Amino acid sequence: MVAALREQTGDASAVKRFHERTAERYTELLGHSKGVLMKAGQIFSMVDTRAVGHGGFSPYQTALTRLQANAPPMDPTLAKEVLHADLGRTPDEVFAEFSDKPMAAASIGQVHRAQLHDGREVAVKIQYPGAAEAIRDDLANTELLATFFRFVSAAAGTAMPDLRQATREIAARISEEIDYRHEAANITAFSELYRGHPFIRVPEVIHEASGDRVLTMTHLDGIDWVAAQQASQELKNTWAEVILRFHGGSIRHANLFNADPHPGNYCFGPDGTIGFVDFGCIKVLPEHVRHSFVAMTRAMLDGRQRDLHYLMVESGFLTGDSTLSADEAYRWFAGLLHEYLAPQPVRFTPRTSERAIRGLIDIRSHDHPVRRVSAPDDLVFFARMQLEMSAILATLGASVYVRSVADDMDGVAEPITPLGKQHDAWVRERGIPYGLEPHDHP
Repeated sequence: MVAALREQTGDASAVKRFHERTAERYTELLGHSKGVLMKAGQIFSMVDTRAVGHGGFSPYQTALTRLQANAPPMDPTLAKEVLHADLGRTPDEVFAEFSDKPMAAASIGQVHRAQLHDGREVAVKIQYPGAAEAIRDDLANTELLATFFRFVSAAAGTAMPDLRQATREIAARISEEIDYRHEAANITAFSELYRGHPFIRVPEVIHEASGDRVLTMTHLDGIDWVAAQQASQELKNTWAEVILRFHGGSIRHANLFNADPHPGNYCFGPDGTIGFVDFGCIKVLPEHVRHSFVAMTRAMLDGRQRDLHYLMVESGFLTGDSTLSADEAYRWFAGLLHEYLAPQPVRFTPRTSERAIRGLIDIRSHDHPVRRVSAPDDLVFFARMQLEMSAILATLGASVYVRSVADDMDGVAEPITPLGKQHDAWVRERGIPYGLEPHDHP
């Protein structure tokens, strides 16, 4: 339809207006839905899709992002009813104080500030009534997500490979996001991992005030993403390194893959610390997958093309009969992690984000390496993490010694930054393994 419109009118602005009108209709259609398409839309919320294809998806991204931001909160009475039904106690019985006004509202639930009877400040996440059921119903339609991403592809003017494998893994992670007991277990795992860390803060779950649809955790102070962008460049550079160390360190020092690096889930401290508060989209990596992934990155950083190609086959990124040569695989992987090979410190710019997008999404060419790569299920979200991390750091305009971050967390070099030295001292004190060391994990 879009191609026909362009052919008939020869007017790019007419195509743009068509997309804008269609996006508005989809926004209205989804306005009262809290189903899986809303969650799928979040995947694009931090990606500058103007760099994808001919940019046709941008109006849809804008509409989905606005819809997410304007999610209407639950009535306070309804929120308290959900809490009472889930915990078997009234809010007054559970909390000394409970704020009726939510701190945040998203696609699955909203967060209220409260105080326990022992004086601790907490954040209480309450799931919208019907949200879990709506998402499960959507996920029962196995073609829904694939259709959504095919639509994105068509709107953007790109072609995507078979998405069935990827959508299965995406569906599995979305299913886990509506399971608050699963998220509570994730928080506990991250809280234990980062216990005593000098600049990474993770809340603690209040188990006696949590259930299936209510999740209570200790409250973390900090400014939000909008305010963080107005901070000094020095502070933004510090935050950028903290973000890199949190997401990279979770894989290197444990087997935890946080696949949702969204700054709306960060509490930025004026002292350079960051609190991380959302752990719904987590993958626990089998040790052989985790180690292979770190080894792949290491082979790329060291310029060992044949080793990288072998590891990509071994880990499932390439089939044994793949036509992607060792040189092509290296150039593609090195392009994705360009900043790690660039002169240090490297500054993240919109060009950074655009380069990541074109390496992972913009696949109009039949010879694009992505067409000959098949992400293993455990690492399907690698692309999402890479895209969103690039966008976050580019928005901060951060300058970071990213190569050193990878080197000292892998255990192949001494840290060179103040944060790196603090992080390394913490690793040694805790006796936590470095990235290239084997982990005591199945």
